[in-house]
Amino acid sequence: MKLDLGDSDFSPDDIDTDITLEDLAVEYEPEAPVSPGIVEACEEVFAEDGTLAESARQEGRLYEYRPQQRAMARGVAEALRDGENLCVEAPTGVGKSFAYLVPLIYRAQTARRPAVVSTETITLQEQLIERDLPLLKKILGIEFKAVLAKGRRNYLCRRRFSLLSGAERDALLPTPSLVTELARLEKSLDSGEENGTRDGFDFSIDPTVWSMVCSEIGNCAGNKCPFFRNCFYYRARREWEDADIIVANHALLFTDLAMRQEGGGGLLPDYGALLIDEAHTLESNAAEHLGIHLSRFAVVGELQRLYNPDSARGLLMRSGSAFPELRNLAATARDEAYAFFTPYENWLSRKNESACRLPEDAEFPNSLTPALLKLASGLSEAAEEEEDAAFKTELGAHLERCRSFVDGIDAITRRTLPEAVYYAEFDHSAVTLHASPLNIAELLRPLLFAQDFPVILCSATLAVRKSFDYFISRTGFDGRTLLLDSPFSSDQAVLYIPRDMPDPSGEGFNAALAEEIFHYVEMSQGRAFVLFTNYQSLRYCAAALRTRFELRNWRLLVQGEDMHRGQLIRAFREDVSSVLFGTDSFWTGVDVPGEALSNVIITKLPFAQYGHPLIAAREERIRMAGKSPFAEYSLPEAVLKFRQGVGRLIRNRSDRGMVVVLDRRIIAKSYGRVFLESIPYHLSMEKI
Repeated sequence: MKLDLGDSDFSPDDIDTDITLEDLAVEYEPEAPVSPGIVEACEEVFAEDGTLAESARQEGRLYEYRPQQRAMARGVAEALRDGENLCVEAPTGVGKSFAYLVPLIYRAQTARRPAVVSTETITLQEQLIERDLPLLKKILGIEFKAVLAKGRRNYLCRRRFSLLSGAERDALLPTPSLVTELARLEKSLDSGEENGTRDGFDFSIDPTVWSMVCSEIGNCAGNKCPFFRNCFYYRARREWEDADIIVANHALLFTDLAMRQEGGGGLLPDYGALLIDEAHTLESNAAEHLGIHLSRFAVVGELQRLYNPDSARGLLMRSGSAFPELRNLAATARDEAYAFFTPYENWLSRKNESACRLPEDAEFPNSLTPALLKLASGLSEAAEEEEDAAFKTELGAHLERCRSFVDGIDAITRRTLPEAVYYAEFDHSAVTLHASPLNIAELLRPLLFAQDFPVILCSATLAVRKSFDYFISRTGFDGRTLLLDSPFSSDQAVLYIPRDMPDPSGEGFNAALAEEIFHYVEMSQGRAFVLFTNYQSLRYCAAALRTRFELRNWRLLVQGEDMHRGQLIRAFREDVSSVLFGTDSFWTGVDVPGEALSNVIITKLPFAQYGHPLIAAREERIRMAGKSPFAEYSLPEAVLKFRQGVGRLIRNRSDRGMVVVLDRRIIAKSYGRVFLESIPYHLSMEKI
């Protein structure tokens, strides 16, 4: 059944009441076999004189034949043809996106079910949708439909927005400052130029406002909604259903997998092939989305959206006979939320820890659950009596959210998640309680790798010592593997390792670090990424070097100061003599080709944060199995992250530069050779 999900005006009376949400799901037949000719077709595209080469010649573009790219395309095509899982390490410069997109495009010619491509970063999603797929459609001359899929909360809900547009709007918002924000959003929507997604607006939207107007699974009236045919989210869903290739992110993918695990339908259509790019984050994404997380920020924020007693604002300020009592219940629940999380915060403070494992015999007071249950009961009664269908749906959604908080508290306090580590952690100045599964491989093996469709994993860094054993042990991957070598040559980069650096645990390390950073940045005249493993060292070196850099006209960009990650990267690209100091998030997923990045400085080998509850629990599990946590976990994890950091430097065959490692353990310790042998391209060691 086809639905018109366009933007035409209509009245609620125009809705076809026979339409159900099931009509939005396409009934797929069993997947058609992939043509055996897909392998030969892909081989021809990537041949030295093949389709890509011919297209480049005709258009006057530079084309570089890469045997590694051809080998990867062949491997992906064979996996799709045979319905087998595949894990590929494709170093930077191989051109992996083309190598997997071409087989997926050929697959689309016979497939009855779409293929999903999942990535970690927005940057790669945009590259695939805006550049790679349109270019391949032109080069190959094959018609196919590719769409970008975003999580539901990325779409604005017209019904929820309309609730905040009436005469009572000011009182319904938690704080007065949000009134202007909402008016700005309303003006933009009235212009008709927006696609309804959060990043489709040309201005940033306050998180609190967005949480009150975004689409949510428990807050959807479906075909009973007066805005159904104009719904941004279901218009997007219709496009997903009709697509051949769906580009998503890991968060959406794992939310989809978790929903399927619970026996319900997923967020994504019924796909027939799955390709996970940037798969080095597979374990961490699974741990996050298959676990339980309960934050003070989320609970208090939800209750204050209902009613904020400090400002006498919130949704429950809407006129109604039951609302005065409901406001009292919401205010009480908010006070109990602070009372519930405060002992955890005090406990962490006494331990002087930012994160700590919860003792099994610990008993923290819980008066929040009874308060939430009373509020839920009141919301349920109010929803039953509510005559306004739109507001009835809104009350029902908040009711379900209160119940989910109760379930989360119960799961964490009673430890109902098997084989998990339970811990408390300060997160953005508020505490969050976590239950993170430790048996990720056991969870993913049936959930992901034993389905009726092939799963293909790829990344620039999956192997340790040219072996996938570690990655397989952590993720449960079951299938073929393909390890490609780097297309870069040893004359493109030089490796520097000063011998006289003090041990990283010594008192004089930071002072020596600052001096060496200045020395090597001077060699490259700026144009450097300096990668740290902690903020303490980063802040020390930034303070010590800021004035000296200014005297050399090197702009110092520091993570955690004035700009967010995307702004820092843009500023770094635009100012070729700048220097960027970054921690964890800058080790991966940053692509700065050309002279703007000519020097990557590794300040310390990136071993995981010692003592973090999740890391400690993983190591303890390995120890209980009679193995070495250092050899089986700490070292491989550090090596993979090291490879990611070093990989920031050389992005194509015209790049030149230097890698500096300021941690002498790489030459002083026996395990240092594992790091040196893991560098993703050959380096000329000029100074050791």
